[in-house]
Amino acid sequence: MEKLKIGISIGDINGIGLEVILKTLSNRRITELCCPVIYGSSKIVSYHKNIVGIEEFKFQSLRTADKLHTDKINIINCWQENVNITLGKVSDAGGKYASISLKRSVEDLQRGLIDALVTAPINKKSMELANFKHPGHTEYLMDEFNAKECLMFMVSEELKVGLVTNHEPLDKVAGLITKERILRKLKILHETLKIDFGIEKPTIAILGLNPHAGDNGAIGSEEDTLIRPAVIEAKKKGVLAFGPFAADSFFGSTNYKKYDAVLAMYHDQGLIPFKAMTFGHGVNYTAGLPIIRTSPDHGTGFDIVGQNLADPASFRHAIFMAIDLHRNRKRYMEMHENPVTKRTNKLKEDDLTAGALREETVAENN
Repeated sequence: MEKLKIGISIGDINGIGLEVILKTLSNRRITELCCPVIYGSSKIVSYHKNIVGIEEFKFQSLRTADKLHTDKINIINCWQENVNITLGKVSDAGGKYASISLKRSVEDLQRGLIDALVTAPINKKSMELANFKHPGHTEYLMDEFNAKECLMFMVSEELKVGLVTNHEPLDKVAGLITKERILRKLKILHETLKIDFGIEKPTIAILGLNPHAGDNGAIGSEEDTLIRPAVIEAKKKGVLAFGPFAADSFFGSTNYKKYDAVLAMYHDQGLIPFKAMTFGHGVNYTAGLPIIRTSPDHGTGFDIVGQNLADPASFRHAIFMAIDLHRNRKRYMEMHENPVTKRTNKLKEDDLTAGALREETVAENN
């Protein structure tokens, strides 16, 4: 089975990123499933390793990713200087070294030295203090890979939710909702479900913007003037889109179980039900990019850092998902290069082996 090289950016050095990374990678099953490549500093890793109290954590320190040890945990030393760590604090150092880690991992992703990227959480204020010019990971990756559009896609076994708008103040959301934007996001979601998740004919539910989905125009008109026309046009293009649905009753009645994914209009409309149902094992996936990038569903956890309380489950799932999505996408591309090509027995064996390792890893961590 091909062992994928999974790059890991360490996020804010003052947060729980390295704690969940270390807890995840301390299980030897992970290195049987993939080749982890941490972008940071062996000194920083050792500092957090002592806090977490993990004794058995062996790694190989390297300057570059040109000659990785596929059976070991690799740490790419992105800087040599000593760093002042202030756990749980916003600082320019937290933003500076998170930026360096991210930049180096993306460079290696562009060069093909790693296959996918899993990002640990950053703090937006720390990144701002370090003069990071982007609102977050997503916008940086869009620029680096020349992507005009992408989709914030929250994924778990129970629920998959994409967003039309991401981290926008509520007083700006309505003005950002257009028929064209909904159609663009729907297209990315549809293609992602087909290519990266292997769902041949995905069904997608679209939520309304206003309470009760506008209540026939009594509470708002966006459903009738923007959202419903987008759904109709998407169907004409072969997308199995349905809605708009009133968000509260849609989730409250478990109607979401009938669909492969949900497209929400704004951040909290989608993420509150998602995190209420899946917190701790959900994954944030940036759909629509030419590369695979996942991250855990939590932030820097400044309130619990240094107390050995952080749950690594979401980060572990982010690694598993990065592996699955890379393989699914590669398989889809290979099969559609030649329509008569069928899955080989080797691919089936890969799936079985990876699935068995994953189940054993989850069982051990539970």
